[in-house]
Amino acid sequence: MHFFSSNFTLGILGGGQLGKMLLYETRKWDVYTKVIDASLEAPCRIACNEFVQGDLMDFDAVYNFGKGVDVLTIEIENVNVDALEKLEQEGLTVYPSSKTLRTIQNKASQKLFYVDNNIPTASFTRFAYASEIEDSLSNGGLQLPFVWKSAQFGYDGQGVKIVRKLEDLEHLPNVECIAENKVDFKNELAVIVARNSKGESKTYPVVEMEFHPEANQVEYVICPARIEPEVMKKAIAVALKVSESFNHVGLLAVELFQTQEDDILVNEVAPRPHNSGHYSIEASYTNQFEQHIRAILGLPLGKTDSKVAGIMVNLVGAEGHTGDVVYENIDAILEMEGVTPHIYGKKQTRPFRKMGHVTIVDEDVKKARAMAQKVKETIKVTSH
Repeated sequence: MHFFSSNFTLGILGGGQLGKMLLYETRKWDVYTKVIDASLEAPCRIACNEFVQGDLMDFDAVYNFGKGVDVLTIEIENVNVDALEKLEQEGLTVYPSSKTLRTIQNKASQKLFYVDNNIPTASFTRFAYASEIEDSLSNGGLQLPFVWKSAQFGYDGQGVKIVRKLEDLEHLPNVECIAENKVDFKNELAVIVARNSKGESKTYPVVEMEFHPEANQVEYVICPARIEPEVMKKAIAVALKVSESFNHVGLLAVELFQTQEDDILVNEVAPRPHNSGHYSIEASYTNQFEQHIRAILGLPLGKTDSKVAGIMVNLVGAEGHTGDVVYENIDAILEMEGVTPHIYGKKQTRPFRKMGHVTIVDEDVKKARAMAQKVKETIKVTSH
């Protein structure tokens, strides 16, 4: 099939910032794109060839959209999987597959998948309703503290809470969920695996993630991770096993814990480009977005090595600010060497909303990390 400057159409479910960054690559290669999103303000709208307004969870909207494309991919997991399954049955190429998405969409199913495939992960208990947790605690089936996770629709720190005492259960939504043993970890790591339809795989270097203590969102992504070579090898081996077990095509971001004993446990995965790979736009030979396009179109995978060390700082809405966005001191960070801001195009800010990111590159990861701190302290995302 001819993909470039042809009548081939790539469909993308979701019009957010990940889709927008995918579109930088499709425009580079003149691949025709069609995007569906519920919001007319979606960041993708300015960059795709065709934009359709529609609900990603609505069967008919997703099915009818899929009928008009040649290959269908996602930039967000919360989409109607039944529609994807029907499209696949009718012969459409869909990556990630509906089967993979169905498993990943539900955190309980995802955890059971790891158990079934002998993939190391933290011990957990599954509950049909959060109200059952108190009984389990009083019967000794569950111990405090633990990490509560909503089985569905959690993202960016939403739907996740550390439960340290009984009172912490009071405001949890009464939904299907898991209670996961709290892992005593040294580091939170991630590995992005690229796998094309021919089964060829490549991994990006292991990155280290530093999280905001309150928002439970990534604040910094550091590449390369500051860990021992043996731990790196282990992390890459586990990530590859996860990708192969899913028979995944495209990018799979595998989030990992490095325990105090240097064991590697899988936390969760995302079957698409991911926040932990944004550094690759400036720092890698092949950025994660180009790699995703290569993988889903069955093209040879690009070189995943880094040219320089890269740190990514998330730009999130400041606390106490809701409304029309203002980026304060952006000129000050542009004066710093090796600093590149990415603004996602969301006109409205709110506390902790992801509004953009900044990449800092340097030959020396320590210098890059110090500069990242300076960037974080300088730029502010506020409102009028």
